[in-house]
Amino acid sequence: MSSTQADPTAVAAATDRLALALRTRVPCAAVRDLIGTDDLAAAYAVQQGLVRDRLAAGATVVGRKIGATSVAVQQQLGVDQPDFGYLLSDMDVSHGTDGTPISMRTLLQPRVEAEVAFRLGADIDVPEEQITLDLVRAAVDVALPALEIVDSRIADWDIEFTDTVADNASSGLYVVGDAGLPLGEIEPRDVLMSLTINDEERSSGTGAACLGDPLEALRWLAVQAARFGDPLRAGHLILSGALGPFVPFAAGDRVTASISGFEPLTVSFEE
Repeated sequence: MSSTQADPTAVAAATDRLALALRTRVPCAAVRDLIGTDDLAAAYAVQQGLVRDRLAAGATVVGRKIGATSVAVQQQLGVDQPDFGYLLSDMDVSHGTDGTPISMRTLLQPRVEAEVAFRLGADIDVPEEQITLDLVRAAVDVALPALEIVDSRIADWDIEFTDTVADNASSGLYVVGDAGLPLGEIEPRDVLMSLTINDEERSSGTGAACLGDPLEALRWLAVQAARFGDPLRAGHLILSGALGPFVPFAAGDRVTASISGFEPLTVSFEE
């Protein structure tokens, strides 16, 4: 990961605040009092500090997530632009698709959303002006159904844009299906999504709700990654963003994401 220019004292204080909330499972105050509401360099520096701590503890980077790609989620979060975070190996709870309940012990205020994921078959490591929709499409190995369990270390989800960026794009856990499809067999912008909790539909949407096309979200991410000097690599998993509003859930709930073209993805949760 690249370093960014920001006030090191403020970045360290914000990083410590969020790290303590993650470690103790006690939500903290927002960090915008430390890094401001407009300083994205500072927000991403906090994010990188948190990720470095987790890498030092043994996690590995396995991909990226794109947040706030749909109008519905932007309205829920009170933001007006997408952001990105890192996917780490200790966030992957895809084992839950075998019927084993997923533990919520690391989560504070979780919400769940359904989205299209991409597994990259090639690096996207070119100057940003060369990153086109055709180029990112060609880099995708398969598309996959996914559930993202978003979370916030900040009390009551009282966040503005720099808060969610700093908090690794409000990431928590993720589940990805194991039956992917090549893009020749599915068009991500055309998919329909229904998310149910205990068989009751709680969210719905379309591929077009994700920046007009989940592949456009991937293109946006690839440009940001190039600007940060940390390009997307073959093998990375990319969560492209919610196709509809995220919703709360609780221990004991059964969540199913049905995205047209894919097998439904069902998991359950326990405390």
